[in-house]
Amino acid sequence: MKDLVLEAVFGENKKRAQEKIKKRAQQKGIFLSSTQKLYEKIAKGEYKGFTVPAFNIRTLTFDISRALFRAAKREKTGAFIVELARSEMGYTEQSPEQYIACVLAAAIEEEFKGFLFLQGDHFKPNPGKLEDLIRKVIEAGFYNIDIDCSALPLKENFTQTAKFTSIIRKLEPKGLTISVGGEVGQIGGKNTTLEELQGFIAGYNEELLHFGKLKGLIKIAVQTGTSHGGILLPSGKFKVPEADFNTLTELSQESKKYGMAGAVQHGASTLPEKYFERFPDTGACEIHLATIFQNIIYDSPYFPQELREKIYTWLRNKFSGKRKSKETDTQFLYKFRKKASGIFKKEIWNIPQKNIDEICETLEEKFIFFFQELNVSVTSDLIKKIYSK
Repeated sequence: MKDLVLEAVFGENKKRAQEKIKKRAQQKGIFLSSTQKLYEKIAKGEYKGFTVPAFNIRTLTFDISRALFRAAKREKTGAFIVELARSEMGYTEQSPEQYIACVLAAAIEEEFKGFLFLQGDHFKPNPGKLEDLIRKVIEAGFYNIDIDCSALPLKENFTQTAKFTSIIRKLEPKGLTISVGGEVGQIGGKNTTLEELQGFIAGYNEELLHFGKLKGLIKIAVQTGTSHGGILLPSGKFKVPEADFNTLTELSQESKKYGMAGAVQHGASTLPEKYFERFPDTGACEIHLATIFQNIIYDSPYFPQELREKIYTWLRNKFSGKRKSKETDTQFLYKFRKKASGIFKKEIWNIPQKNIDEICETLEEKFIFFFQELNVSVTSDLIKKIYSK
């Protein structure tokens, strides 16, 4: 399987290898699906008490996905998402087709069976390009898409979100409803208010009617005191954000009044571990986790020191013009090292397998931690029950 994955990622016949992996996955009982059915039941109050984790894997996708599936099997977890943001597709040099091939190959290798939820995250408006990207990811098998127009004024945000929802509905496979999320308030900015959420949803629902009677958003991302990647202080320690759980609870409850599953929490993976057990009580339906896994990889004693220094030298040269005057070298490298994922992709994949295995053992334990704290352990039967009908 590893040889087939390498062909799908680096070979001359990528497409052929990717299609071969997808076909084999179906034969093994692995199916790509949408969280829509699950979230509709959560919205109706049929299920509660857990928050679905969405994991961003930026490098070593095959090996790290294997660790994820081992953790899922150990915890009997079915309610989890594997995702890649639009920006990550660029700087990690992972096409939707390649990413899905690596994840499916990992599922095959670990004998995981059942339904998998692949998600495109932070799909931002880009004239003439976003529709093409939506079409591309749907054709690849991403049946969960989060639209992010949060940088726009509120009215333009919900207008554009409605427009792109209609495009997704037009392109989604027959017999399957893609799970669509929106976003109110930029992550890392000021907290989303109840009035902003209400105004967004009311405006969005009105705009969506212009495109016909379509299914709208099933979840809504909000800002509650966190930021993507966390904030690294000059001391090398993370700033503890004012994670406003009361705000998250209030906004989740409000969104449910409009038929949604709840609010979505971004930028949380570097929070202190003690916080995670609190998320299910807020009613948040989903939480996105990314930077912590990148940190584990780069900071592992099993990541070759020579390669790490080569990457850091490249970062210092490439992004020197974007370095802030009072920024320490540690802060600067932390902020930009994700940008090396694509440039050094082959060298990272060529790290000795014994080193990769050691790194993945640490990651596997972290996946298990999130499954347990977010109360999604022992949800494999639940997913099977919902999706096998």
